[in-house]
Amino acid sequence: MNLQVSEWLPSFLVPFVTLSYPTSPPAHPDSFHDSLYYATGILDVCVVLSCITVMAVLRDITRIYLTEPFAKWKLTHDWERSQREKIKVNGVPQGSVNGSSVPNGIASPKNGEHAPRTMSKRDARKIQRSILRFGEQGWSFIYFTVSFTFGVYVHRNLPTRVLDPIDLWLNYPHVPLAGTVKFYYLTQIAFYLHQVFILNAEARRKDHVQMIAHHIITIALMVASYAYNFTRSGCLSMVLMDCSDVFLPLAKMLRYINLRTLCDVTFVVFVVSWFITRHVLAIIIIKSALVDSVRLVPEMWAPEKGNYFSPFVIKTLNVFAISLEVLQVIWFGMICRAAYRVLTGQGASDDRSDEEDG
Repeated sequence: MNLQVSEWLPSFLVPFVTLSYPTSPPAHPDSFHDSLYYATGILDVCVVLSCITVMAVLRDITRIYLTEPFAKWKLTHDWERSQREKIKVNGVPQGSVNGSSVPNGIASPKNGEHAPRTMSKRDARKIQRSILRFGEQGWSFIYFTVSFTFGVYVHRNLPTRVLDPIDLWLNYPHVPLAGTVKFYYLTQIAFYLHQVFILNAEARRKDHVQMIAHHIITIALMVASYAYNFTRSGCLSMVLMDCSDVFLPLAKMLRYINLRTLCDVTFVVFVVSWFITRHVLAIIIIKSALVDSVRLVPEMWAPEKGNYFSPFVIKTLNVFAISLEVLQVIWFGMICRAAYRVLTGQGASDDRSDEEDG
C-alpha cells in the first residue's frame, strides 16, 4: 500500500496517509499472522495528526447532519405533543393561537387538536441546549462503540488474558507491531489529543479540571507505552476503558431527549461496567505490572533491540497507571452518588456532567 500511494502522492505527504516504517514480520509471530508489520518512530506523529483532522471532520458531520437534527425533531415533537395535551385538558389558553385571539375556556375543534402555540424563548433555549448536548455526546457514543469493537478484535487476536495477564510481559519486547495493532494504538492517541482540543469548545463540565488531568495522564501513558514497546498492556487497558465509555454518553443522550427510564437503565449498566473494568480488571493489570513484569522480564536497556525495560521506565509507567486509577476512584464516588439517586427514584444525573444539567 505504501508503494502504491508513493507513486502518485508527494513524498512529504505519504507519512500522513500510511503507516510508516514497514518491516519484515517476526520469524514466528504469535498473532496477526497475515498482517503487515511495522516498526515505530517519530513519523508516526503524522498519522496521529491525520487522525485528529479526520475525527474533527467526522465529529462535525455526525453532529450537524445526524445527531442534532434527530434531537431537534424528537424534542420539538415532544413539545408540540405536550402543548396539544395541555389544550385538551385545560381548553385553549387565553392568548394567540395561530395568530388569532381566542378567549379562555373555548372548547377544542371537532378533531380535538389545536396547533401548538408559539414556543417561548425559555423553552426554545432549553431545547437548543439539549440539542447541542445530544450532538456532543452522540459523537462520543459513536466513537467509543467503534473503538471498543475494534479493541475487542485486537484483543481476541493477541495472546493476552484479562484474568491472567502474564502474557503481557512474556517475550518482551513485542516488536515489530502488526499493522492492525499500530493503527489501533495511533488512533487512540489521536482521539485523546482531539478530546483535549475540544474540551473547552463543549459546554463546561463540573469536572473540567479532572477531565484535563485524565486526558493528559492517559496520553502520557499511551505515548510512553508505545515508545517503550509495552503495547500489549496498553491495548488491554484501552479496551477495558472503552467498555464503560460506550454507556455513559448513551445514557446522557437518552436523558437529553427525555427518555428517562431508558436513561436510568443505561446508567446502571454504565456503573456496573465501570466498576468491573476500571476497578477490578484494571487493578489486576496494575498488579501484574508491579509484580509480574519485574519477575518475568529481565532488566535490559537495548534500544537497538527495542528493549527498554529498566526500573525507571517501569516505575514511570506504573506511576501513570496508578494516578489514573486514583482519579477513576474519585470519579466512581461521584458516580455512586448518581446511582443512589436512580435507586431512590430521583433519576440519573452523573455528577461529572455539564454544569447546567443539574
